[in-house]
Amino acid sequence: MTVSLDTGSAGATIVIASGGLDSTTLIYHLLAHGSRVRLMSFDYGQLHRRELDCARQVAEILQVPHQVVDLRAVGVLLSGSALTDLTVAVPDGHYTDESMRATVVPNRNALMLDVAVAVAVTTHCGAVAFGAHGGDHAIYPDCRPEFVVAFNASARLANEGFLASGFSVLAPFLLQSKADIVRLDATYEVPFERTWSCYRGGARHCGTCGTCTERREAFQVAGIADPTSYEAA
Repeated sequence: MTVSLDTGSAGATIVIASGGLDSTTLIYHLLAHGSRVRLMSFDYGQLHRRELDCARQVAEILQVPHQVVDLRAVGVLLSGSALTDLTVAVPDGHYTDESMRATVVPNRNALMLDVAVAVAVTTHCGAVAFGAHGGDHAIYPDCRPEFVVAFNASARLANEGFLASGFSVLAPFLLQSKADIVRLDATYEVPFERTWSCYRGGARHCGTCGTCTERREAFQVAGIADPTSYEAA
């Protein structure tokens, strides 16, 4: 599936900025392709809140608009996920392991994208973008190509006559691996140290949870030195 970077004739691209490697690389990627961006992060009560600080830091470095949307009241309703529920342990292991299903927050991307699309309508932005990549497909249903196609259709239908001409929901990394994204990071000189992946959200990356394992593997496969400080060697 090929996703165009054309943001239409009106305004900037709203980027769902989690503070992680993928969305931070996406910001630099869009800027490198001539897009104007505004960042939108979401506080849904995630236990790894450090990612929001990273998103703020990147926005300050790039001097681009950044807004944090408070969805904590919604997050309280989404019990059962290791990301929002203290009674559910964050699993160790590879990102593709069946145990990683514990990290699913139901409809998370759809919720964020719905808010971003609504803001795009009111602010006349030409696109909304998020950093889903090929490694997400096995675990997260709302990171699949079919979802992006369906969500684009839904957004256009729900806002017919109000969206900017050529509006699209973009996911440029949808068929790329995490290692591909790390290679792009190096090309764009993304500040790796200002990104956060760990789902445990401690003072340092734990080094053993699914997202830490994926992060470490991506740097290794890409052949790029990993500057991340991990608790586990």
